[in-house]
Amino acid sequence: MTVRTRFAPSPTGYLHIGGVRTALYSWLYAKKKQGQFILRIEDTDSERSSPGAVDLILEGLRWLALDCDEGPFYQSQRLPRYREVLDKLLAEGKAYRCYCSKERLDTLRAEQLAQRKKPRYDGCCRDRKAVLLQRPYVVRFCNPLSGQVVVDDQVYGRIVFNNEELDDLIIVRSDNSPTYNFTVVVDDWDMKITHVIRGDDHLNNTPRQINLLLALGADLPLYSHVPMILGPDGKKLSKRHGAANILQYREEGYLPDALLNYLVRLGWSHDNQEIFSRQQMIECFDLHGLNKAPAAINPDKLVWLNQHYLRTDDLHQVTTLLRKELEDLGINTRSHEAPDLEELVVLQRERVKTLRDMAEKSLFFYTDPPIDQQVIQPEVLPAFRALYMSFSQLQDWTDVALHGVLLETASQFSLTLGKLVQPFRLMITGSTVSPPMNITLRLLGKSKVLRRMHRSMNQSES
Repeated sequence: MTVRTRFAPSPTGYLHIGGVRTALYSWLYAKKKQGQFILRIEDTDSERSSPGAVDLILEGLRWLALDCDEGPFYQSQRLPRYREVLDKLLAEGKAYRCYCSKERLDTLRAEQLAQRKKPRYDGCCRDRKAVLLQRPYVVRFCNPLSGQVVVDDQVYGRIVFNNEELDDLIIVRSDNSPTYNFTVVVDDWDMKITHVIRGDDHLNNTPRQINLLLALGADLPLYSHVPMILGPDGKKLSKRHGAANILQYREEGYLPDALLNYLVRLGWSHDNQEIFSRQQMIECFDLHGLNKAPAAINPDKLVWLNQHYLRTDDLHQVTTLLRKELEDLGINTRSHEAPDLEELVVLQRERVKTLRDMAEKSLFFYTDPPIDQQVIQPEVLPAFRALYMSFSQLQDWTDVALHGVLLETASQFSLTLGKLVQPFRLMITGSTVSPPMNITLRLLGKSKVLRRMHRSMNQSES
């Protein structure tokens, strides 16, 4: 058997953390079993679906490099197929037209609730033979009236549902649009899906979908229902907890591999291992490692992982991502005065938490900071003049030589190195915090350093 998994988002909003975790688990399992990962866009809800939401889903998956082997397929392009299967069910007496009005159904529901019964359709139209052409109708599936549906879930274990508790669900609405439970069954059947990994909010749909699959003579997939992700406060994850759109994590400067490493551990474990490369995730992932208990997000852990990946990821890859971050800020990273970007990454990667942080803390390498007239106090102005002359005459613009000039100048004017370097750092970088000053000066380049010193000293003397 070839393993075939699928990710089937509805394009009614952003691609969020829970959706990405589902996609990741499905992708990993397919890769581990050398199977196929299928992407399906469930866009039959025309009122709520939008092309913009589809674009965001596809962009998010591309950013995370969760590539599909087949797809994307669009349910909106498969309507003739759903009609074909519907006609088959009607012809075989496995589905029927229901003409019950909304008023009758509301009354039925109210009566059942008053009697403390579970609200369910009473099968009023189940045996109706006549077709009433002038009356609106929905199509319902003839759910078995007795027996049980057994779900051997890979997370929750064996779960038994009694058919008498399941009513005849609607598979086509009165406007002829197919419902979720119908389309997903037809798609999983046609696409030969062998493993369905999804959120446990779909668990109650599973017995209905199994009965539909059995009615169609289809093989049943194995189901794995993953508990929901909670916020740090232990409550259901929502927009108030932070990033709702997965692409927001990209905007905030997180690396895709760090985010995937973070998500894989939200509901799955492999011994006590915390850090996984993408290949290690594929090799270690197993459905039996999925946890029953909901996982709570921990923003601090994501930051920790991101720092790890910034330090250890391929230098060229991080450099490419930093270049994009800087260019998004309007920086020309390829100008003749720009520092070597790989060297800049090496300099900054131990000092920052995110790519955005790295970009923002590197802006002074490209743009002159504003002049602070309080930087140069009268007692250090002579030292700065001497420093300027030494830098002007320095031929060996290296880390060692620059550090030597700073030390010699401080000693010449009886200043501690900190008394000289701290205001000098503020003059050159616009901040009291920066990487080591000699390395910073080398990457800035001689002309840029002298220009910034000259304008600051001129301003202080005027």
